[in-house]
Amino acid sequence: MPINKQQVRTALTHVMHPEMGKDLVTLDMIEDLIVQDSFITFTIDLPEKNVSLETALKEKCEEAIRNFVDKDAILDINTAVNISKFRNKEDKGEFPGQGHRNKKEQERDKEEDGELLSGVKNIIAVASGKGGVGKSTVAVNLACGLARSGAKVGLLDTDIYGPSIPTMMDAHERPNITTQKQLVPLKKHGIRFLSMGLLVDPDQAMIWRGPMVTSAVKQFMEEVEWGELDYLVLDLPPGTGDIQLTLVQTVPLTGAVIVSTPQTVALDDARKGVAMFKKVNVPVLGMIENMAYFVPEDMPDKKYHIFGKHGVRKLAERMGTNFLGEVPLEQAVRESGDEGKPIVLQEGLESKSAQAFVEISNNVMQQMAIRNQQQDPTEKIDIKIKP
Repeated sequence: MPINKQQVRTALTHVMHPEMGKDLVTLDMIEDLIVQDSFITFTIDLPEKNVSLETALKEKCEEAIRNFVDKDAILDINTAVNISKFRNKEDKGEFPGQGHRNKKEQERDKEEDGELLSGVKNIIAVASGKGGVGKSTVAVNLACGLARSGAKVGLLDTDIYGPSIPTMMDAHERPNITTQKQLVPLKKHGIRFLSMGLLVDPDQAMIWRGPMVTSAVKQFMEEVEWGELDYLVLDLPPGTGDIQLTLVQTVPLTGAVIVSTPQTVALDDARKGVAMFKKVNVPVLGMIENMAYFVPEDMPDKKYHIFGKHGVRKLAERMGTNFLGEVPLEQAVRESGDEGKPIVLQEGLESKSAQAFVEISNNVMQQMAIRNQQQDPTEKIDIKIKP
């Protein structure tokens, strides 16, 4: 029999708040409950940060669901601080204030609250509004270009449905797991990388619904031994949906790079991508024009702007963001991606594309340095979804 929301809510009435003397449902602390097949996710609202309480309540919720609903349920239990909600309840006398927690307890919680990816200095999201514009190709070559400069770089493929990184890095072995049950990223070309494509059969489709996908992305942040990195490049799926929102809620993105081809249909979606990151207060480092022009091998002085001319450059100017560079349409780029040998690592940088990716990597490093000098660190955002 499939699980329904009422079963879960009934189970959670058995979870008592240790200080309030009432259950979490009565206290209106359960939000964003989603049930799909055997997958259950929800958020426990709290009036303030309290790591020890968060841990205890999550454990009790899991125990209640396994005892009263389904012992094999797949759970994704989150916590969020919602100050305004409980302040209103305090004013109405519906929820006692939390001022009784002393300063020592609050400081202890701060020490226990380990920050995700604490060893990563900069997190760069490579995004596109539309699929098929070469975003993964740009992400791989950007990561390799950054590593080429001597930086410590990681690459995370967050496109769960269509992972490309294993092919582009020519690596298909499964990652190892530490004794602490942490995944160990693979390493090649001086880059640590991870993808869902390394964990599943490449011939099988990922038939997952949204909550399962976002849970997997969060695990790539929480349960992977990334170590010390100067840059972690995130290859995002196209669009402005679940995964993008999960990322900005889970980790503080240092900046985003938007990839597009120059034709109007791609630029329309790229514009939305820029707008989304600005709306969630993630700095847009700039835009990259991929497949900018074609140069025939037998006519190296000719440029054919097959998809339009300077479309991304003009859009970047209109939107007040940086233009990071353009990559020509070359057969060598496609071949290098298929063979798992990123073109930016080409000896002598003979192709125009290899030269372009080196220039783009340098521009990204420059914009990242300016961003870190002139702006405060990005903070995770709290997106509340009300029924």
